[in-house]
Amino acid sequence: MSLSKHNIITPIADSEDFFIVNPLQKSADIISSKEVEMLKNKLDPSDEFTQRGYLVDDAIEKRAFKLAYLDFNEKRETDETQLFFVPNYSCNFACSYCYQEGYNPVQKVVNNEVIDAFYNYIKTEFGGKRKYVTVFGGEPLLPGEHQRAMLTHFIARANEAKLDLAFVTNGYTLASYLDLLKTASIREIQVTLDGTQEVHDGRRYLKGKQPTFDRIVEGIDACLAAGININLRMVVDKENLSNLADLSRFAIDRGWTTSPYFKTQIGRNYELHFCNSSPEKLYDRATLYKHLYEILKVHPYIAEFYKPAFSIAKYIAENEALPTPLFDSCPACKTEWAFDFTGTIYSCTATVGNKGDELGTFYPEVTKNETAIESWQNRDITTIEKCKTCDVALACGGGCASVAKNKFGHPNNPDCRPIKELLSLGSAYYLYK
Repeated sequence: MSLSKHNIITPIADSEDFFIVNPLQKSADIISSKEVEMLKNKLDPSDEFTQRGYLVDDAIEKRAFKLAYLDFNEKRETDETQLFFVPNYSCNFACSYCYQEGYNPVQKVVNNEVIDAFYNYIKTEFGGKRKYVTVFGGEPLLPGEHQRAMLTHFIARANEAKLDLAFVTNGYTLASYLDLLKTASIREIQVTLDGTQEVHDGRRYLKGKQPTFDRIVEGIDACLAAGININLRMVVDKENLSNLADLSRFAIDRGWTTSPYFKTQIGRNYELHFCNSSPEKLYDRATLYKHLYEILKVHPYIAEFYKPAFSIAKYIAENEALPTPLFDSCPACKTEWAFDFTGTIYSCTATVGNKGDELGTFYPEVTKNETAIESWQNRDITTIEKCKTCDVALACGGGCASVAKNKFGHPNNPDCRPIKELLSLGSAYYLYK
């Protein structure tokens, strides 16, 4: 018998024990340091390591890997596709860390002809797929009659196609757009609050530096009252993470966390193509989650507002089972595509609008760079050399292809995630009692 190539063993934070997880075998256990040594030496007196799939026959494991890979790809063929549409890159905010300021502004205004071309394209290209559309920016809910008229037409076309819509907005004009949004089938509205009033207004302000917090809160309240799902996002770095506890308390006291229409996420402020924040303000992923772990221990009520995933630890705790092995964590050109008002096609939200990442056009004519598209579609842990021998590959999935492309020049490279560090924290927080 051999050690499984997919055993992930990590010390449990603040403990002398270890967490072992095998995504292929769908096994996870808390074991002692003595048991770790026994496993490494392939000693299995009670046959438990073999039964749990930590000790395996190599040929049997290879077959299991192939079958799991086929199953993953088969299921993804029927997964829902998220189609992003960017009606503009302009914004009424001047956030201190805006990454889109690094893009060259496009001097063009979206018109109904482009919108019609977009809906005609997705009807043809994604006709047999389950799908929905997310309106992205820039800021899609800009004030003004032209923007409202454009979105009225956009929503009408979505309703005609029986498609759900989601919006990613800074939330400043959300309350004023509620009447129009109610005419659509809204999946969710993603809104960003970077902390309580003083902290948020010091980071996310209008172009004249006027505050935005109160107007955003008004919009969130209005949506929740109307039964529209809110996905509240906090973008964190070293300047505002310490305010998470206060924002959590604010949301709890406001009654948001008890609403069935409310959920949250934490977004890490990081360098993509460009970032206004200086590097010393940014967290790497492992350090961010280490700080989250420490903050949660001091302020446990934060969990009512936000529970970090810590890789797959939260999933295991909530489902008492492991998720499907992750052969690919990047949805670009598979279950995610992005389109903008210039008629250009991109792989995902991380590439949309970035010069050099264009994959084709849907307007004024349909064109596709099939070679470039295939470079995104063919990427997974079976094609990335470093992933082929990595013990955490089935929990990592190769990471973000856009980040990998920026770093290495081609998407078929790894964007490594600190899986062991995250599982160390997550097993301590969710599983170790």
